[in-house]
Amino acid sequence: MRNPKTGQLEDASRRTWLRGAVAFAGLGMTGAIARVDAPARFSGYPFTLGVASGDPVPNGFVIWTRLAPDPLARNGGLDPVALPVHWEVADDERFARVVRSGVAQALPERAHAVHVDVDGLAPDRWFFYRFRCGDVYSAAGRARTVPAAGWPARNLHLVIASCQHYEHGWFAAHRHIAASAPDAVLHLGDYIYEGSYGERVRRFESDKPLAGLDDYRTRHAWYKLDRDLQSAHAACPWLPIWDDHEVGNDYAANLPMNGEPLETFAIRRAGAYRAWLEHMPVRAACRGVDTRIHRRVAFGALAELHLLDDRQYRDAQPCVARGGGYAPNIAADCAERGDPARSLLGTAQEQWLHAGLSNSTARWNLIGQQTLMAPFYTRGDDGSATVWSDGWDGYPASRARLLDRVAAQRIPNVVTFGGDVHAFYVTDLKRDFSDERSPPIATEFVTGSLTTADVDHDAVARDLPLNPHVRAFDGRHRGWLDARIAPDRVDVAWRVLDDARNPNARASTLAAFRVDDGIAGMAS
Repeated sequence: MRNPKTGQLEDASRRTWLRGAVAFAGLGMTGAIARVDAPARFSGYPFTLGVASGDPVPNGFVIWTRLAPDPLARNGGLDPVALPVHWEVADDERFARVVRSGVAQALPERAHAVHVDVDGLAPDRWFFYRFRCGDVYSAAGRARTVPAAGWPARNLHLVIASCQHYEHGWFAAHRHIAASAPDAVLHLGDYIYEGSYGERVRRFESDKPLAGLDDYRTRHAWYKLDRDLQSAHAACPWLPIWDDHEVGNDYAANLPMNGEPLETFAIRRAGAYRAWLEHMPVRAACRGVDTRIHRRVAFGALAELHLLDDRQYRDAQPCVARGGGYAPNIAADCAERGDPARSLLGTAQEQWLHAGLSNSTARWNLIGQQTLMAPFYTRGDDGSATVWSDGWDGYPASRARLLDRVAAQRIPNVVTFGGDVHAFYVTDLKRDFSDERSPPIATEFVTGSLTTADVDHDAVARDLPLNPHVRAFDGRHRGWLDARIAPDRVDVAWRVLDDARNPNARASTLAAFRVDDGIAGMAS
């Protein structure tokens, strides 16, 4: 049922607290922190933030939870001791046939988050998983392995989502996403927002600016408390990457956009990255301080997905002045933008992506990245050309190197997914965007935001005649992409809410598009 005051879903496992103290066996010490301590007590239900899975491979996936009986308190309301968490994976939702199990340590230095890299499972299968701490069980989650390398193609159902500002709306979208039972959710960033702006449909846990690790942990916990978001995490594996708001608006590598001193921004970014890794079901979190998030996921012979990081390694945005205050990222064009050495992804990641596309044997080559890849030409009020320097338009040489590689090597069936811009786009990606007759070599789908609402639909629409490669656009609705990938075609639907400000919002399909095997560009 839904709490009439908060709009949040509730269930009996939360309303009913199990009795007494929870005892843990074993002692063992490392420095001043007990790795396994006993006895321990919880002040409330410890699995308040739900469960999640991610990064599936043919023989397994990552499963995640975090012990946090008081999730908005320091350390989640726990003492700084390590606690053993039992986990199990089963063939059936009643857990009568457990196929893998073990014990992981919930460590205080990782906010008592648990990441288990489960292996030894059969490919291309659904499984159920859950956690136990003492005699308290978590909710159960559902995850699946992917087909093994070279396995015959089968259909794949992906959801692509982005930009979920908590204060701008309710997460009804996630309830609908969970109900659609996708094989995986690809979240392209802005999972949390570090700042408050615009209409406040609901409020953050605090108006205080985020400054370091503890603040980012609390913000992630605040999001994870949303039961609709929990339901989407529990429904299937997630493949998340970050964008800017997981740290700070429009930052570039180690440079803030808002004039913040470099020393304090470095501390804030490090804390933000660590908190993201602690709260996302990704393998990077198991490797301590490793912050590499670009990676590949193969779905048998059908598709290979390349996930990118366009924040951590990029050059600074061109044509804008940093310093004293926020510098807008829409500015007059400048010579710096055309520097062929400039990169959005960084040289190493560009080479990794190009090599992966060149070596792919999959039917469909998918790219998951943060934003609009196609150029979008605009004019200022005085008629002069302006450029959105924070996206791929700020790094045209980087975009050209990628599309030249696709064209020169005739890499087939390249489809890119993006987010960030709070609007839906379908574009033809070309080697030469200045020539309308230049044929498309890849197809781009950009998702609207789940809740974030600040795009001027009419202003963008006025510039559409300057951008004939944009085949479809809408900035009036909040929603996500529903992609059905088959050997002979990719079908993508714009799924939208009737009102993201309503916790009981209904969902519908605004438009649907198709890409055919062997033919770049949206099918007419």
